[in-house]
Amino acid sequence: MVLSLFRKDPRRESALALYETIIAQSRDTAFYALNGAPDTPEGRFELLTLHVYLALRRLKGSGADADKLSQALFDVFFRNMDDSLREMGVGDLSVGKKIRKMAEAFYGRVGAYEEGLRPESAISALANALARNVFEKSAGDDAPGALAIAGYMREADQFIAAQPLDDILAGRLNFPPAPEGAH
Repeated sequence: MVLSLFRKDPRRESALALYETIIAQSRDTAFYALNGAPDTPEGRFELLTLHVYLALRRLKGSGADADKLSQALFDVFFRNMDDSLREMGVGDLSVGKKIRKMAEAFYGRVGAYEEGLRPESAISALANALARNVFEKSAGDDAPGALAIAGYMREADQFIAAQPLDDILAGRLNFPPAPEGAH
């Protein structure tokens, strides 16, 4: 029994591998340099959230193992956010409040992105959500990168959906290339 405390948890290992892939993709300079996403802690959080959401979306409804991996990935994501806040010097008493706000923001984005990725939704609905969240623009403000990233999200959603579930459960996930610039 005591030895079970020292065994590696394969689900956590898979979640960590997925999260490393998600971090690498969300930091692709094309999102920032070519599409105008703000290269700030907030902008990076938004792109990280977007990619975590895409991975969780693929796992949703794919069975008990996928549900457990989803929870492990979510836990890894917010543990990383907690660690990052502490590294940035946020005090212990404030970290919980900030994490709660981040979780609320995450769930808000999930709702908006879910709506924007519905087959019957116009791409403008997703672009508007991205303009508001990633680019901090009001409706009608110019955010050309939002449309490019909306197209990328739709492509990535289909790209990830086509990947074998067993690969994802094993911690292997691929994303399409980041968009090459706002058109």
